[in-house]
Amino acid sequence: MAAQPWELSDIFDAAAGAAILGSGGGGGYQDALLILEQLGLDPNWSGTVTLNDYDGSTACSVIFMMGSPDAAGQMSLAELSACIGNALAVQTSTCGFTPGCAIPIETGPINSLVPVIAAALNLGGVGWVVDGDGAGRAVPELPQTTFAGAVGLPVSPCVVADNAVIASQVQSGVLATTTTPKAESLAGAVVSAFGSFAGVSMWPSSAANGYALSGQYIAGTLEQCRALGNCLRTQTPDTAAVAAQITTLTGRSASAVVTNYYITQVTEATSAASLDAGVIRLDTDPNPAKSTNTVFLYNMNENLIAYSSNQATPLIIAPDSICYYSEDEVAGFSNATPDLAVYYDFSTNQSTGKKVSLIQVTAAAQLVATPGVLQSFATLLRSIGYAGALPA
Repeated sequence: MAAQPWELSDIFDAAAGAAILGSGGGGGYQDALLILEQLGLDPNWSGTVTLNDYDGSTACSVIFMMGSPDAAGQMSLAELSACIGNALAVQTSTCGFTPGCAIPIETGPINSLVPVIAAALNLGGVGWVVDGDGAGRAVPELPQTTFAGAVGLPVSPCVVADNAVIASQVQSGVLATTTTPKAESLAGAVVSAFGSFAGVSMWPSSAANGYALSGQYIAGTLEQCRALGNCLRTQTPDTAAVAAQITTLTGRSASAVVTNYYITQVTEATSAASLDAGVIRLDTDPNPAKSTNTVFLYNMNENLIAYSSNQATPLIIAPDSICYYSEDEVAGFSNATPDLAVYYDFSTNQSTGKKVSLIQVTAAAQLVATPGVLQSFATLLRSIGYAGALPA
């Protein structure tokens, strides 16, 4: 891919596309919109950001926000920038190099854009963005990424930092471990101690490891989000048309599984590891008593499994994505409370009357082929009560 310059409208498009393709996670879409509005007013931004394939010769880091979107509240650009800038500064002092580029860990309204914002504001020396990520969807944990199975890409040091703006007050942790599951456990504990969200920089790719990021990420995901988001922001497609567009853009099979239901119940809680876990109920009628079918959607930040009252087997199971789309809003959304509040009134515990759909997107072949990924998803699904088979 030739280098692509993105303007602010392109970044808004990418957030809109990622709000669908993130499978309910990767940060809140309403938060992303507020952050991008602030970015457009930031005097430190030149107005364009460059995306490109990884060149195999530039030091790179995987950078992202970690924790609970609900605990984060309405995250600001200043908070995100401080978290990521602090993490990159600590990583530079620890590793001895400045990353010239950065790559998202996953697809999602916030995490797809963290490296874009870092490059836009030149945080930690980041100058451009790798067009890709480690999952092609949002994932609950680090082991469910291609980076976790990348030969030669070290999991340590994993740097976690808070959003303090005064250098002497920055809280950070440099985690040294040999396994990604252990890094997940340690990082989750640190994030919780910092206040349930933090910036993370890890999996450094540099001369020391032969620029090991090369070939270890799912290419093109940012541009796919931008193209999908542009469709949403310039047209009014129905659910089937959005699914067809996803198939065309990603090369992954997508289909509308639930069309124009209503969210009638939301049960969520934030875990000790700063994950928002819960169950969302969707019905064919805003009044559950009049519904002819009910779908229960289980999530852990991201959507993991969907059941229908009309059939014995699950509708959709991770690692396939379970993506939200609303024909009423012409938008996707996440499981963050501000996003769900458009469709579910938390004060009355009733649907707002706005319809939502679920689109199944087959997991990226590179993701499921990565050693350990399927086992990690299976372990996660067992933790929420599912012990059946994963998609073939």
